[in-house]
Amino acid sequence: MPVKNRFAELHDDITAWRRDLHEHPEILFETHRTSATVAEKLRAFGCDEVVEGIGRTGVVGVIKGKTQSSGKVIGLRADMDALPIHEQTGVEYASKTPGAMHACGHDGHTAMLLGAARYLAETRNFGGTCVVIFQPAEEGGGGGKEMCDDGMMERWGIQEVYGMHNWPGMPTGSFGIRTGPFFAATDLLDIEVEGLGGHAAKPQETIDTTVVAAHIITALQTIASRNADPIGNIVVSITSFETSSKAFNVIPQKVQMYGTVRTLSNELRDLAEKRVTEICEGIAATFGATARVNYKRNYPVMVNHPEQTEFAAEVARKISGQCDEAPLVMGGEDFAFMLEERPGAYILVGNGTEGAMVHHPLYNFNDEAIPAGCSWWAGIIEERMPAG
Repeated sequence: MPVKNRFAELHDDITAWRRDLHEHPEILFETHRTSATVAEKLRAFGCDEVVEGIGRTGVVGVIKGKTQSSGKVIGLRADMDALPIHEQTGVEYASKTPGAMHACGHDGHTAMLLGAARYLAETRNFGGTCVVIFQPAEEGGGGGKEMCDDGMMERWGIQEVYGMHNWPGMPTGSFGIRTGPFFAATDLLDIEVEGLGGHAAKPQETIDTTVVAAHIITALQTIASRNADPIGNIVVSITSFETSSKAFNVIPQKVQMYGTVRTLSNELRDLAEKRVTEICEGIAATFGATARVNYKRNYPVMVNHPEQTEFAAEVARKISGQCDEAPLVMGGEDFAFMLEERPGAYILVGNGTEGAMVHHPLYNFNDEAIPAGCSWWAGIIEERMPAG
């Protein structure tokens, strides 16, 4: 099953949809134009059911096959939201919204799933039900969880679910996947250190929160180097440091720090939360200060299910000739919530070996990846639920 000829015919249309979405990026749950565009197209394609407002601004479309011989209901998910980044690509279809851009390729994911939906609604050459899922707020908003909490899986009887992400650095249209933990849990840190502010010329009369916080930042790195198993995967990063004073001659009363912890197992996640709290509170107490730690568990580890992963890889191999083992990714992906609810798999499709990585102001989705991505989604449905 190479790239389907129909997607070569539809390539220009799908590219135009993608570039329209690129011009009009919307962040988090504010995907009102995007969601309306998706719903309008799904209805025009002849989907049996189109429902808006799932997970606040998500859209679900239902396509029934020629028969229900497999008895299966399979979900295909694409994310729709953009990032708060000012675009610098200079392309003719660049973002028209200052401070927002599709810097992760969700415009491409949405367009490819729309292309697959059009093909599947035309042919219906499968025996079961396909549910296409267009999700808002992947970039930090937890839109996947919101859609699940809205009862999406139960409402449409979804039994398996599959997702895809483009990946710069991989040849265009190639595929990569792995079984088990794939994308990391992405927990959030909010740490406040309070001491005793005062004049910088009289440090002996203060409890210097800057010094305390600096010791905490250094010590937090020992979680990875001295607490976690060396073969484990964990990242602890403090990404923002703010003091209650900006003056040259004032030792601040408070320091606020923000950061993230990335782990690929629940055991490491538990360890990290415990040690972050112990280190912050312990070091602060040593200096006579106090530390308040707000450790927020965000996206869980995204875990691919073995059977569905092997099937997804087989479909990919038939399209591109091979499907490599993908690397572990310490970035987060809220498709994890859907994979906690139902078995399924998440795959990477190559965006080309040139160009910027995702989340960069020069990033752009490669439209040449569209036929391969559409073919994979269509292949999942046709091969998992054969019409016969």
